[in-house]
Amino acid sequence: MQTDSPDFRLGTVLATSFTATLTERAGERLERIPTPQRLADWLEVSGLAIPGCTVADLELARGLREAIHAAATAAATGTDLPPRAVATLNAHSVRGRASATLTAAGAREWRLSAEQPLQDALGVIAADAIAIVSGARDGRLALCASPTCRAAFFDTSRSRSRRWCDMNTCGNKEKKARLRARGQAS
Repeated sequence: MQTDSPDFRLGTVLATSFTATLTERAGERLERIPTPQRLADWLEVSGLAIPGCTVADLELARGLREAIHAAATAAATGTDLPPRAVATLNAHSVRGRASATLTAAGAREWRLSAEQPLQDALGVIAADAIAIVSGARDGRLALCASPTCRAAFFDTSRSRSRRWCDMNTCGNKEKKARLRARGQAS
């Protein structure tokens, strides 16, 4: 796996982890899958390993990523889902032919076809996005309170009141900024 690119921000929800491959959306954008190999790396660490990617595959995946972010943002803010994002999610979901399998240890694994592993992997991600945007999973979509991040995340906390996509990154940065501002105001 390449290591000259920024670390992945992996969470427990596949679809929103995928949208986190582009961070600081309202600030200085940070692309975490700048090359086809980095996309293959992300898919591998997410349990969707494929043999390799092309530049066209990367563009296809980024299109899905942005459709997920647009739909998740609309759902989080209570606005109408963008028709183009809905069409993209649906197209990827029906195109994929991955199968969920159960391991002896009781874990779910995805079996991708040899003929179209990338489409299968993107189909799994799209289906996960559909589940969270439609409300089929227990939790709520929210947007990170960081003014530069604005990442969509899926809040499964008991109170459903999380403010940050990740406390160790955005939450800490915002808390430190508030502390510095208070210190300067004194």
